[in-house]
Amino acid sequence: MAASELYTKFARVWIPDPEEVWKSAELLKDYKPGDKVLLLHLEEGKDLEYRLDPKTKELPHLRNPDILVGENDLTALSYLHEPAVLHNLRVRFIDSKLIYTYCGIVLVAINPYEQLPIYGEDIINAYSGQNMGDMDPHIFAVAEEAYKQMARDERNQSIIVSGESGAGKTVSAKYAMRYFATVSGSASEANVEEKVLASNPIMESIGNAKTTRNDNSSRFGKYIEIGFDKRYRIIGANMRTYLLEKSRVVFQAEEERNYHIFYQLCASANLPEFKMLRLGNANNFHYTKQGGSPVIEGVDDTKEMAHTRQACTLLGISESYQMGIFRILAGILHLGNVAFTSRDSDSCTIPPKHEPLSIFCDLMGVDYEEMCHWLCHRKLATTTETYIKPISKLQATNARDALAKHIYAKLFNWIVDHVNQALHSAVKQHSFIGVLDIYGFETFEINSFEQFCINYANEKLQQQFNMHVFKLEQEEYMKEQIPWTLIDFYDNQPCINLIESKLGILDLLDEECKMPKGTDDTWAQKLYNTHLNKCALFEKPRLSNKAFIIQHFADKVEYQCEGFLEKNKDTVFEEQIKVLKSSKFKMLPELFQDDEKAISPTSATSSGRTPLTRTPAKLTKGRPGQTAKEHKKTVGHQFRNSLHLLMETLNATTPHYVRCIKPNDFKFPFTFDEKRAVQQLRACGVLETIRISAAGFPSRWTYQEFFSRYRVLMKQKDVLSDRKQTCKNVLEKLIADKDKYQFGKTKIFFRAGQVAYLEKLRADKLRAACIRIQKTIRGWLLRKKYLRMRKAAIIVQRYVRGYQARCYAKFLRRTKAATIIQKYWRMYIVRRRYKIKRMATIVLQSYLRGYLARNRYHKMLREHKAVIIQKWVRGWLARTYYRRSMHAIIYLQCCFRRMMAKRELKKLKIEARSVERYKKLHIGMENKIMQLQRKVDEQNKDYKCLMEKLTNLEGIYTSETEKLRSDLERLQLSEEEAKIATGRVLSLQEEIAKLRKDLEQTQSEKKSIEERADRYKQETEQLVSNLKEENTLLKQEKEALNHLIVEQAKEMTETMEKKLVEETKQLELDLNDERLRYQNLLNEFSRLEERYDDLKEEMTLMVNVPKPGHKRTDSTHSSNESEYTFSSEIAETEDMPLRTEEPSEKKVPLDMSLFLKLQKRVTELEQEKQVMQDELDRKEEQVLRSKAKEEERPQIRGAELEYESLKRQELESENKKLKNELNELRKALSEKSAPEVTAPGAPAYRVLMEQLTSVSEELDVRKEEVLILRSQLVSQKEAIQPKDDKNTMTDSTILLEDVQKMKDKGEIAQAYIGLKETNRLLESQLQSQKRSHENEAEALRGEIQSLKEENNRQQQLLAQNLQLPPEARIEASLQHEITRLTNENLDLMEQLEKQDKTVRKLKKQLKVFAKKIGELEVGQMENISPGQIIDEPIRPVNIPRKEKDFQGMLEYKKEDEQKLVKNLILELKPRGVAVNLIPGLPAYILFMCVRHADYLNDDQKVRSLLTSTINSIKKVLKKRGDDFETVSFWLSNTCRFLHCLKQYSGEEGFMKHNTSRQNEHCLTNFDLAEYRQVLSDLAIQIYQQLVRVLENILQPMIVSGMLEHETIQGVSGVKPTGLRKRTSSIADEGTYTLDSILRQLNSFHSVMCQHGMDPELIKQVVKQMFYIVGAITLNNLLLRKDMCSWSKGMQIRYNVSQLEEWLRDKNLMNSGAKETLEPLIQAAQLLQVKKKTDDDAEAICSMCSALTTAQIVKVLNLYTPVNEFEERVSVSFIRTIQMRLRDRKDSPQLLMDAKHIFPVTFPFNPSSLALETIQIPASLGLGFISRV
Repeated sequence: MAASELYTKFARVWIPDPEEVWKSAELLKDYKPGDKVLLLHLEEGKDLEYRLDPKTKELPHLRNPDILVGENDLTALSYLHEPAVLHNLRVRFIDSKLIYTYCGIVLVAINPYEQLPIYGEDIINAYSGQNMGDMDPHIFAVAEEAYKQMARDERNQSIIVSGESGAGKTVSAKYAMRYFATVSGSASEANVEEKVLASNPIMESIGNAKTTRNDNSSRFGKYIEIGFDKRYRIIGANMRTYLLEKSRVVFQAEEERNYHIFYQLCASANLPEFKMLRLGNANNFHYTKQGGSPVIEGVDDTKEMAHTRQACTLLGISESYQMGIFRILAGILHLGNVAFTSRDSDSCTIPPKHEPLSIFCDLMGVDYEEMCHWLCHRKLATTTETYIKPISKLQATNARDALAKHIYAKLFNWIVDHVNQALHSAVKQHSFIGVLDIYGFETFEINSFEQFCINYANEKLQQQFNMHVFKLEQEEYMKEQIPWTLIDFYDNQPCINLIESKLGILDLLDEECKMPKGTDDTWAQKLYNTHLNKCALFEKPRLSNKAFIIQHFADKVEYQCEGFLEKNKDTVFEEQIKVLKSSKFKMLPELFQDDEKAISPTSATSSGRTPLTRTPAKLTKGRPGQTAKEHKKTVGHQFRNSLHLLMETLNATTPHYVRCIKPNDFKFPFTFDEKRAVQQLRACGVLETIRISAAGFPSRWTYQEFFSRYRVLMKQKDVLSDRKQTCKNVLEKLIADKDKYQFGKTKIFFRAGQVAYLEKLRADKLRAACIRIQKTIRGWLLRKKYLRMRKAAIIVQRYVRGYQARCYAKFLRRTKAATIIQKYWRMYIVRRRYKIKRMATIVLQSYLRGYLARNRYHKMLREHKAVIIQKWVRGWLARTYYRRSMHAIIYLQCCFRRMMAKRELKKLKIEARSVERYKKLHIGMENKIMQLQRKVDEQNKDYKCLMEKLTNLEGIYTSETEKLRSDLERLQLSEEEAKIATGRVLSLQEEIAKLRKDLEQTQSEKKSIEERADRYKQETEQLVSNLKEENTLLKQEKEALNHLIVEQAKEMTETMEKKLVEETKQLELDLNDERLRYQNLLNEFSRLEERYDDLKEEMTLMVNVPKPGHKRTDSTHSSNESEYTFSSEIAETEDMPLRTEEPSEKKVPLDMSLFLKLQKRVTELEQEKQVMQDELDRKEEQVLRSKAKEEERPQIRGAELEYESLKRQELESENKKLKNELNELRKALSEKSAPEVTAPGAPAYRVLMEQLTSVSEELDVRKEEVLILRSQLVSQKEAIQPKDDKNTMTDSTILLEDVQKMKDKGEIAQAYIGLKETNRLLESQLQSQKRSHENEAEALRGEIQSLKEENNRQQQLLAQNLQLPPEARIEASLQHEITRLTNENLDLMEQLEKQDKTVRKLKKQLKVFAKKIGELEVGQMENISPGQIIDEPIRPVNIPRKEKDFQGMLEYKKEDEQKLVKNLILELKPRGVAVNLIPGLPAYILFMCVRHADYLNDDQKVRSLLTSTINSIKKVLKKRGDDFETVSFWLSNTCRFLHCLKQYSGEEGFMKHNTSRQNEHCLTNFDLAEYRQVLSDLAIQIYQQLVRVLENILQPMIVSGMLEHETIQGVSGVKPTGLRKRTSSIADEGTYTLDSILRQLNSFHSVMCQHGMDPELIKQVVKQMFYIVGAITLNNLLLRKDMCSWSKGMQIRYNVSQLEEWLRDKNLMNSGAKETLEPLIQAAQLLQVKKKTDDDAEAICSMCSALTTAQIVKVLNLYTPVNEFEERVSVSFIRTIQMRLRDRKDSPQLLMDAKHIFPVTFPFNPSSLALETIQIPASLGLGFISRV
């Protein structure tokens, strides 16, 4: 397809722009041949008419599809041109924060000006062993490729790092060297890699300086050769330097600095050792203040000085030589301050006693007068005579500066020499990798001799680069058998010839330097005459006769001729050098001696290897001892020679290129300046690489990848079984021009732009398919919508019609109702009118009739009233007559009666005069009055009964009132009868009045009392109500307080529970950490052990001494030794140096320091292991003890209660029996004895009775004490000796039975004596126990005090160490730790020896006691009568049970031990004989042999067997440690052996699940707890080895199976790749898939199950396997941009689901393995979730809890669309994620630690297999052992 056909509407192109270099635009219409103008639409929204060049008619560059933008390799771009490269770099650098990009064979590194977390050891491990195209671009990938090619091709390698100043060359070279140091390691313990890295701070301090472009600019070039041995481990290094910028020593431009070392010295001037240098602030010296910028922001020169000194120390430069270096540097600074005064125009002087010169002479050890003279004079020699000539002030200043530069250059060379000597190795170098850190192409406003040499070197390097690229292209085409066509590429040989050929620029410069009166002007004229108009690359500036222009490969550069001759000569006065050579300061003359005569400060012997080349940085004027020809060598000549040697070295190696780009001149982080970037891309050859690639076939696909990518462009009939033929047929149809592609053997080659065309066809096909799918789906959706709308319309119509019908029916009903209403309304109106008329008529009638009736009524009323008046008048008249008649009659009666009353009155008065009468009349009244007064008094006195009394008073008062009234009526009646009693009546009335007053007063008092009572009642009620309210409030407060207390209790409970849970978790974490640390120490020890074995083998081979046989350890060695004392190989460590010392001195000196280091390290690890294991055992025992106590506490408590009740009953019965026996004894004495003896009054009887009484009382007292003491001892015995519980329970009953059988006095006396002895024994035991507790407490206090003292001492040492530099601090801490551990080890050994002696002594005593006990038992059996034997019970404790049929033991002879170990361990193959064995059979056999040795009480045999077993297992694992079945088999057997030692140890905690028969098989003589610890350590080592084997087997499968293989075919497509081909994701033959991983997991699981491994241990192994799978997969995902896509996320989730299904099938879901995959699952989900809005960001933050912030951001940055329909993640969204996660506290580490091993535990798993049932197969060859 023609290129012009691609310029269609909407095609995007690049157009030049003065600001942005290139700008993107879009075509608004199709381009047709002949068009002169293109209509473009810019991205900022403007339209533009772009005119084509009428001469060339070149169309603008096409832009790559967005799917190709951001690729790892620029050669993967379809359109290879400058704007595409620039845009791809910008997108990766700004949007994805990726600083590395491949460009074919070149790694482009852009300086981010920011520290990135991509250089850690985890990243190094991730890139180690990977193919270059499999991972994202990185400097580590280039280093790994160089390392791999060195090992594979047996060819030396070079890494060429170039770029502008400030582009990051030095840092890139430093990281490459760090990678080699980390990956390869050194071949010895001399830490060569550390020395190689330590050379960097030294060279940076003396060779780097601050410039306007870079704060740490290298002002010299260097080539470092890192040497490797045959096993490709670092053995040494060698450094070559080029073109040191000496002029910087005496001059610095504005905002620049001198070399760092000067400022470091000035900053450290206050140190005591630097006082003699008499330094000060950097502004006080002329050589350090010219730039005006003595301080670099963020750099502490004092700390940098400390780092420099530490590096010097590490490289073996002694303190004296370091101080010598600093003296020379300080002298240079003081020399710069030497001032000259002019005497005349041709002479000058130095002021007398000039302080700077005096200090310089003191520091240099030279004569002041002599140096002062030769600074102001020079010696001129002619053919006849020599004379001294004064020089001018300017010449003296120049000579002073030249001397300073010369001294610094010599010192620089001297330091480089000694660094090389320190890095040199005595071992022969097999290969090397060179790292070239050299200046890039430079062009400034004023370019001088330095820029000329730099650009000359870059011309040579560019030529080599072009030839190498061309060669690789040619090799690729020839390999694929592509027809070779010559590619035209830029050859800069003419430019090189212009510089270095005969009569070239350098040749003319050297010739002019030889001329006596040669100047820069004359040299410039020679250049013009020789090359102007003759060489197209040489030009002359228009306005200058002292400059020239050279057309370099990168750009034109104008050089100023001024200073060329002087810098090329590099003149220094010979007399000044002689003065320095005569110095008393020994180091100074060394600088001016020959290299071979220089004294080495490191005391290292000279190597036998000659370096490839080694030239000084910048050679100065020849020395007096050299020849005349050598004396005349110029700087240019020397530089040309060294450059030729460098090119020879590079041409002899395989080069790898790193091009460093400076993104901006302002050092802003992640800021991209397109103009500056393009300049550097042109200068460093990246664009030339692109041009060469684009000229051929830049795009390359394998047939399988092409088929997978463009399968959518094929029809079903086009797909053949032969993929190659299928691709050929399709391409012939798709691309008509066959020149646009070529078919190779394994790849298809495309011209530039063809892949973009194919991508366009693919995108169009996919777009058409999408349109078809969209059309169908939209039609389906619209059809559904139409049917839904139609159905809805029908429903609506139905409801509308129903509504209308209902409305019509309603209208009819309303019409009918209206008619009815009208009918009734009209009827109502008519009726109402009728009623009104009728009512009016009735009203008229009623009024008329009423009027007539009222008239008739009034008439009748008048008549009636007249009749009444007449009635009343007539009645009044009658009554008046009657009253008058009556009045007259009454008057007559009254007169008569008055007369009669007067008579009666007289009688009454006479009677009233008598007192008695009066009393009789008034006696009742007085009583009543007295009662009333009494009641009133009582009411006043008794206030509490007021209400009741008032009630009674009212009742009494009422009755009395009635009586008084009756009396009053009676008196009134008697008044008429007896007028004579009138006075008495009046007095009575007065008295009544008084009584009434009293009554009223009483009533008023009653009212006041009632009011008071009411008030009191109200007050009481008020008080009660207040109290009730207060009570209510108090209740509420109480309830609130109760509620608060409950809540607080709840909170406290919850808090305590949380704290408990947290503390438990923390304790578990601490336990796991301690376990992990301990197991890491074991791993480190095993590594050192293997290292020791390797060294021992190497030493044996070197001295030609046959390997010594197995040495037995001392038989008296304690069984308490740790694992490390059991190794027969390590047991030889004390003898090995003695045996190999003499021969090794002849050939290779024995590294005794290394040997001592290993010994100390072993001791340190041993001590740490023991402490950690003790702590681990203590914690585990505490857990087991707490669980056992919780389970046994109820049982123990119930047993104690039963025991106490039983004791009480026994005591009561015993008391009764004793009383009875005492009575019987008294009777027997009274009956049997003589009467005179046994008489009650006899003295003997009394004495006997007193003794019996006292004995019985003492017996009771002792019994109580014994019971109390026994009850106290029961609990202790149960805790200490659980086995004796049965005996303890039976002691009391036996004692009671014995007491019951005591029938005479002798037995009672014996019982009494026995009780006394028992009491004393118990008291002594209690006293001894108390003393032992006190001693233990005192010992603990002393230990605490010693620990406190140790802690204080450690803190003091720590404070002292913190003041030291880091390297010295580490060394001091290591030395202190070694000393401390050595002392502790010696103390422990002493304690061990004491314990051994004690154990032996106790064993002897035990044997003696056993014999005595046996004799006593025999004697007791002889003394006991048969009747007693029948009657008395036998104690089970004292009489041992004899085993008649002892089984479960295997007997072997001592001499058969090696045969046993050999047949059972060394030669047993898991795949052979062991397949048909009982799981764990070797462990059972070994334990049964140990049981027999224990039964024989043979400690030597036990120790020997266990030691041989452990060593043999180690040998087997060392020999076949890479075989999974072997490691799994012995891990299972070691664990089973460990469980057997625990199960049959006799400890209660391990005997719970045993049968009675198994308990009988427990060990009886030896406690093998220490050996259990050793076996546990061995099991841990085997487990770690098993994990390493698993990792080695799984690691090659994981990336391919989990990431690259398409488990779901067709989901992900293959994107175009560049020159760095990644591993194919298509399943070829040999490619691992997910099924491969699952099959391997099944194999691992079946093998472990077959070997009988504990289920808990299998779970831990599976968890570790899944962690390895998840960690490696995630790490590769984070380092591979091509894997971060939506489709790959789906593949990963499917693969993880398959792994989970495997766990479910194996019933391992509770093993914790699934949780280890959580980070990988979340990363896959992150690839698939939506990533646009803030809600999406919130969802991502909550979802990705197992990923760190760095990992989340990395995945989002790497997310790459595979198809055009996907979208990239915006930068703003990533920033939103970072803002939301800024408070999350997680590790800044990017990658997971794939080497992490979870701490392993071995839970106790007892076996139900009976030892006596185990049969030994004949196939094991163990016929020499027999069952006992």
